[in-house]
Amino acid sequence: MIFNMAKDKKTKSGEITDISKSKAKREERRKEVAKEKRNRMISRAVSFAILGFIAGVIIVFAGKNIYLMAIRTTASTDMSAGLTADGKIEGVNVSDAVTLVDYENITITDEDVSTDEQVQKDIDELLEEYQEIDYDVSLAIEDGDKVNIDYVGTIDGVEFEGGNSNNAGYDLTIGSGSFIDDFEQQLIGSHPGDNVTVDVTFPEDYQQDETVAGKDAVFEVTVNGIYKAPAFDDAFLEKNGLATGEITTADEYRASIAKKYYETNLREFLSNYIIENSTVNTYPKDYVKIMKATTKANDEATMNYYSQVFASSGMQAYANVWEVTGDEDEFAYEKSLSERANDSVKEAMVYQAIFDKAGLTIDMEAAKAEMNETNGDETYADSMIENYGEGYLAQNEIHDAVLDYLVDRYKDPDKMPSEADEAETETETETETEVGTEAETVSETETSAE
Repeated sequence: MIFNMAKDKKTKSGEITDISKSKAKREERRKEVAKEKRNRMISRAVSFAILGFIAGVIIVFAGKNIYLMAIRTTASTDMSAGLTADGKIEGVNVSDAVTLVDYENITITDEDVSTDEQVQKDIDELLEEYQEIDYDVSLAIEDGDKVNIDYVGTIDGVEFEGGNSNNAGYDLTIGSGSFIDDFEQQLIGSHPGDNVTVDVTFPEDYQQDETVAGKDAVFEVTVNGIYKAPAFDDAFLEKNGLATGEITTADEYRASIAKKYYETNLREFLSNYIIENSTVNTYPKDYVKIMKATTKANDEATMNYYSQVFASSGMQAYANVWEVTGDEDEFAYEKSLSERANDSVKEAMVYQAIFDKAGLTIDMEAAKAEMNETNGDETYADSMIENYGEGYLAQNEIHDAVLDYLVDRYKDPDKMPSEADEAETETETETETEVGTEAETVSETETSAE
């Protein structure tokens, strides 16, 4: 019995063990199935997420393109679109749309219309034309100086073609970049009569003479002299035949230049003032859209012009119109285009509002006759109307009429050019034009002869 009981116990224990193993296997299998199911679900979720991301990108990209197509401006060269024949914006009551600055009571200081910088620039340019070479050995070359030098260049001790001035004297402006490498900078600090050894390296892509490209060269340079501008005084005017008519002194000459710029500066100040200090209450949407279109046409014309210039020089041409304006992309360009169009519309509305309020008028027939006379062509005005439309030309006349009105109101008669000054300026302009035309004719003749 004891044996049997033990056997029974062993049998029951074995049964229990067998049951536990079977249960464990089922549990393990259940876990494996659950794990596989979970992995499949995760994998499916990841796949859905990736597909969702890709779809999102596609949707965003498509949406971006759709949005871009919706806001993209179509260029137009119709400059008179949205304008009446007399140059006013169609369907707009500017007296309600614009709050004008008090243009009848503008305070203008001397600084607002200063001509000092312009006068000095003109005098400096005049003196530069009359520079004379100075051989004073105490003078030292500075950056920006114009000097006269002679030079002999060698590579590995042997002279090369084009590297010798042959004692003919060569005028060189220091800092102009006319010579390779830092040739010019190595002359700074030297004096007339000095002999200077200049070491340079020709650029690897030197196209003027490929045989010297990338090579080291030594130039023995003789500084002959330094050009110096004369003092601007009465003696200078007398010596160079510039003391004529009513202008006999340096002060009078300076004053005559100031008068040349005074009216220009006054007009610019008044224009900026009335625009900046007036407020547009309501922008005419249709005309803003038109201004965007014509502004873009101008940008595209600029792009085409510079692309041709760049291409002729072997440079990379503009690929997109927004590169011309410095915008990052087409979205940024459209934003800046809207801002510029709004500025142009504001200017037109402010000028039109002052024109109406001040009771000003324009005479288009007289304006056309003046255009023809100024340009020496009886058909000039008609061609302008054909290209730009009468409304656009009339709008420009409104602009000029308002500025003429304001200038007459605020000008200092003592600072305005006299009729004699204006006649002299016109004569100088005509002479320069004739000289330029003659030079072009000579150049064309020489080219034909070659």
